[in-house]
Amino acid sequence: MKDLTIRLDALDPQAGAALRVISYFDDLLSHNAGVQAIVRGAAVLGATAATLVDNDRGVRVRIDRAGRSGSPADRSPDPAWPSAPVGPGNAVLWLERSGPKHPVDDMIVERAASAATTVLERTYGRGSSRGREAASLEVLLDPAAPASARATAARRLGLDKYARVRAVALPGGAARVLPASGTPPTGSGQAIPEGTRAGIGPAVPVTELPVSWETARLALRLTARGTPADPGPRIVHADDSGGLLVLARTVGPDTPKIADVEAIETAGRAAPWMLLTLDTIAATSSLRAAATALHVHHSTLQERVVQAEHLLGWPLGDPAGRFRLHLALALRRLHRAQPDPTDDDRIVPGGYRPPA
Repeated sequence: MKDLTIRLDALDPQAGAALRVISYFDDLLSHNAGVQAIVRGAAVLGATAATLVDNDRGVRVRIDRAGRSGSPADRSPDPAWPSAPVGPGNAVLWLERSGPKHPVDDMIVERAASAATTVLERTYGRGSSRGREAASLEVLLDPAAPASARATAARRLGLDKYARVRAVALPGGAARVLPASGTPPTGSGQAIPEGTRAGIGPAVPVTELPVSWETARLALRLTARGTPADPGPRIVHADDSGGLLVLARTVGPDTPKIADVEAIETAGRAAPWMLLTLDTIAATSSLRAAATALHVHHSTLQERVVQAEHLLGWPLGDPAGRFRLHLALALRRLHRAQPDPTDDDRIVPGGYRPPA
């Protein structure tokens, strides 16, 4: 798609711009972007404010040309503004275009409206109550939303403005909000699903949840599936992660792998028990404790350690060796964990930033 866009740009700049718009919203959908991200994309691609109003679901989103969110005015859009219906109901998305239309305005509102329809029906459902809850949660976690809008969203979700809460990041961009104690109210729908990976942010006041959400997403990148091929914790607390969060912010699939990570990949291909054994050694205080956790005899673990040390190239029986192993395993997860491609920094004032 990127090569085709480049060729089209050379032959027909307007067609190339239209293809970039199509590709952009398709990319958001493939990564489970929310309504806020879609409207923000329309605003910044169009270099003007964009608004989506769905009164049936209680969803009202306005994003200015700089990507900042606010509350839509209680009035109908100007008939001259580019607009498109969102789904079969009365919902509509528009660009607040002053002056003549830009060449791709119609494409922007059509693709944004189509993407928003998919999100509203797939993520929020057709029921108005679920739609309002999902939209309020999205505003509550949005760092660009005004504090007053986040306070309103918190009230709609029944959150005490004086309470301390934690944001929880789940795979696919899903979110939860938990009390600082970690126990959600019964029937709230905020519990972490059984067996799901989760990053848990620090406890903060309700109106500061975007800070906890950002950190929770970093913690999610440090999680593993908890299988022999991907051993490690399914749930990671940001409070317990320390400097690993700095690595989570900077290391990704495209970051060159250091030799220690390559060595772990090589060792993992040598035996089916290798990765789980290495992860257990890194997570325990001694080889004897690791043998107990793995339910193997101490002599069996010693044989595994000899083979692992030969493949890795460093000793595992001392604290320095286990720390080196722990760090390499964390880097391995970060190399495999794709950073969230719906992050706001992929949209820049003045136009579209294509995927790397």
